[in-house]
Amino acid sequence: MSITVRVPLLAFAAVLAALPAVAADLVIAMPNWPSGQAAANILKVGIAKKFGLDAEVKTLGTMSAFVGLDSGDVDIQPEVWQPNFNDLVKKYVTDKGAVTLSSRAVPAWQGLCATPEAAATIKTIADLSDPEKTKILDTDGDGRGELWIGAQEWLSTGIERVRANSYGYANNLTLVEAEEEVAMAAVDAAVATGQPMVFYCYAPHHVFELHQLVRIEEPAHDPAKWKIVSAQDPLWVTKSSATTAWDAAEFRIAYATAFGKKHPDVASFLQHVDFSPEEVTKMSYALEVERQVPLEFATKWVESNSARVDGWAKQ
Repeated sequence: MSITVRVPLLAFAAVLAALPAVAADLVIAMPNWPSGQAAANILKVGIAKKFGLDAEVKTLGTMSAFVGLDSGDVDIQPEVWQPNFNDLVKKYVTDKGAVTLSSRAVPAWQGLCATPEAAATIKTIADLSDPEKTKILDTDGDGRGELWIGAQEWLSTGIERVRANSYGYANNLTLVEAEEEVAMAAVDAAVATGQPMVFYCYAPHHVFELHQLVRIEEPAHDPAKWKIVSAQDPLWVTKSSATTAWDAAEFRIAYATAFGKKHPDVASFLQHVDFSPEEVTKMSYALEVERQVPLEFATKWVESNSARVDGWAKQ
């Protein structure tokens, strides 16, 4: 005679949940902007295809990612912007040697942009300090214009606040911090309705594919007038000053040096990833405008660029 033991479904599910999860082979830090999200997932899919390694993609800010790269909790970060994170690069790459940067960089730039309606009145950075001119940026009726300076988690947002304080336009403008998705929707609405808007902008980015934007003119970058204190100081924003344009920018892939030694084939792969500014713009467009899911977009991208991905692995 056989005895049938019936385990309630909920109890069985509880047993499964208690089992230890299978750890991924590596961790990729994913920024909270669209091109970084696309790149992180392209690396995940590409590494799985070429090396059979499963990567966990984890949303992390760049500063947290560098700490993880140093401790071993993170293996790869797909977009490290410079000069934004020069302080972290010096600490973890140059001084400690705990992080390695790819030798290939994507050229970039950042600053302030205006919609056509705003650019008719506000052309230069000095114009932003004129309340008679910036009142056209007022959307809530309080008499002060608004200016989006970035997402709360971005280091560039703090630097934009430093610039606003240093130039003086923080005195007559409300500096808005919000997620990029919210800000880009506001840009779309402003252009559609003819509402003047000035905002932090960077390229490569899909917004320039959608709208005719004008970059605000300001003095060329001068290192002597650009004094940004380390963001590890809690008072760094008030201690810093910057009264010129940003320096020329670029971004690179970073990986933990220890990970590179353990997986030299993957490190070589990362060193040969060669995204162009045009491709980065398309990545941003696909995720933010077309609303493609990052992993699904990355899977299709790797399939469409299989020979190129193969080349990254073979070099």
